[in-house]
Amino acid sequence: MGAVMLQGTGSDVGKSVLVAGLCRALANRGLTVLPFKPQNMSNNAAVTADGGEIGRAQALQALACRVDPVVDMNPVLLKPQGDRTSQLVVHGQVRGTLSGSNYRQAKAALLEDVLASYGRLQARCDLVVVEGAGSPAEINLRSSDIANMGFARAADVPVLLVGDIDRGGVIAAIVGTAAVIHPEDARMIRGFLINKFRGDPALFQDGYAEIERRSGWRGFGIVPWLSATARLPSEDAVALEHGLARPSGERPIVACPVLPRISNFDDLDPLKLEPGIDLVMVPRGRPIPAEARLIVLAGSKATIADLAVLREEGWDIDIRAHHRRGGHILGLCGGYQMLGRSIADPAGIEGPPATVPGLGLLDVDTILSPGKRLERVSGKMLGAPFEGYEMHMGETGGPDATRPLGRFAGRVDGALSPDGQVAGCYIHGLFARAEQRAAWLQRIGVAASGGDYGASVDAALDEIAAMLEAELDVEGIIALSREAHSRE
Repeated sequence: MGAVMLQGTGSDVGKSVLVAGLCRALANRGLTVLPFKPQNMSNNAAVTADGGEIGRAQALQALACRVDPVVDMNPVLLKPQGDRTSQLVVHGQVRGTLSGSNYRQAKAALLEDVLASYGRLQARCDLVVVEGAGSPAEINLRSSDIANMGFARAADVPVLLVGDIDRGGVIAAIVGTAAVIHPEDARMIRGFLINKFRGDPALFQDGYAEIERRSGWRGFGIVPWLSATARLPSEDAVALEHGLARPSGERPIVACPVLPRISNFDDLDPLKLEPGIDLVMVPRGRPIPAEARLIVLAGSKATIADLAVLREEGWDIDIRAHHRRGGHILGLCGGYQMLGRSIADPAGIEGPPATVPGLGLLDVDTILSPGKRLERVSGKMLGAPFEGYEMHMGETGGPDATRPLGRFAGRVDGALSPDGQVAGCYIHGLFARAEQRAAWLQRIGVAASGGDYGASVDAALDEIAAMLEAELDVEGIIALSREAHSRE
C-alpha cells in the first residue's frame, strides 16, 4: 500500500487532470489504484455505485482507474448555494448547510470522516492518488484545513506541488509556497511538477533548476499542454469562464445560458462531439442567440435564485421569443423546474420559504423538499436508449407530466408540452449515449454523426497517461508513494 498527494500553487492549476492521468498510467502498469479528494467544492457532482454523490472530478478519476466511483473517494463535498452558504455532503449524503461563520469550525470537525474514508480506500488498493484543493499557501485557512496539509500530515502522505506555468509566475508560485508555509508542512512536500507548458521545455531548464535550488524540492518533470484535456468533462465553472464557445455562423446553434449556480453543466459536453452544431455557452450580459434552434437550461444548485438572475438578464424574454418562433427548449433538473408554472420552497431549502412563478412554458409545478434523490437510471427517451442519473431535491408534477419523456425501472420522468417544443426531465447525462443525442438533434433538423462519448473520454485518459509516462518520473512517484507505508 502507498499514497501520494498532488497539491497546487493555486486553484485551476490542473490537479484534477493530472491525478486522473496518473491514475490511468498506474492502472495501465497493472497496479490497483484509487483516487481520493478529502474535501471538494463543486456543483458538478456524480452519483456513485453505493448511492451517494461525489465531485465530478473524482468520478472521472475512478473511471481512469477502471473502477466504479464510491463515496469514500470524496468524503466531504461542499456545494455552493449562495455567496456565503454551501450544502454540506458527507459520505455522499446531505448533512446540512454551512455558512461563512461556521465553515472553518465545521471543516476541522470533519477530519475524522476524511481519515476513515481514506483508510477504507487504502485497504483496497496498491496505491491511492490524492488530490488537494486550492493551495497550501492559503495559510490563513491552515488551522482548520482538511484538504491539503491538514490531511497530508494527519495521514502521513508525501506531497508533490503542481505549478501552472501557463498563467505565469510559476517560479514565484512554487518558491513562494515554500517560503510561507509552516516548516513541518514544507517537509511533507517532496517535489514539484510544472504543468501546462507550451513550447520547448529546454528553454525552462534554468528556471527549473532555480526552483529546485530555492525550494529544496526536486522536480519530477514538466508536463506539456495536454490538448486531450478538452475531451474530458469539466468540474469547475471556472472552465466556462475560460472557454465560452462562440457561434461559427455556419452551423445550427444549441445555446445554454450560464447562470451563477449552474450545476452538472458537463451534461452538455457530449454535444461537443457533434460537428454539425455549435454549442454556445451564453455568459451574463449577452443575449441568447436568436438563431438558436435548441435552448438548454442546465441544472442549478439554487434554482429560485438562478431563475431570478435569468429574468434580470432578460433571458426569459429571449426564451419566450425563441418559443414563439417555433424553437425547442429542454430543461434539465433545475432547468426543468424553471420551465414550470411555479417553484415552491416551503421548507426553506434554498433560502427563506417562498413560492415563485416559473417561466410557465410547461404545465407543471415543483415543490422542493429536504430529501434528495440519488440514483443511477437507464431506460428509453424519445424512443432511444439512455443512461444517466438523478440528483435532485423536490418533485415536479402536473398535466404536462402525463406526457413523460423517460421510462425506466417501472416509473416515468419528465414532461412534454402539447406543441412538443418544450421538454424537461430530471435525468443528467442524457447526451452521453450517441442514440439519445441523435434523437434530440433530429428534433431540430440535425443529423448526428458524433461517436461514443464514453469511448472519447477513455481514449483521452489513455492519451494523457501516455504523455505523463513520457514526461514525468513515474517510477520516482511510485517510489515516493511507498515511503509513507514503509514508515508505518
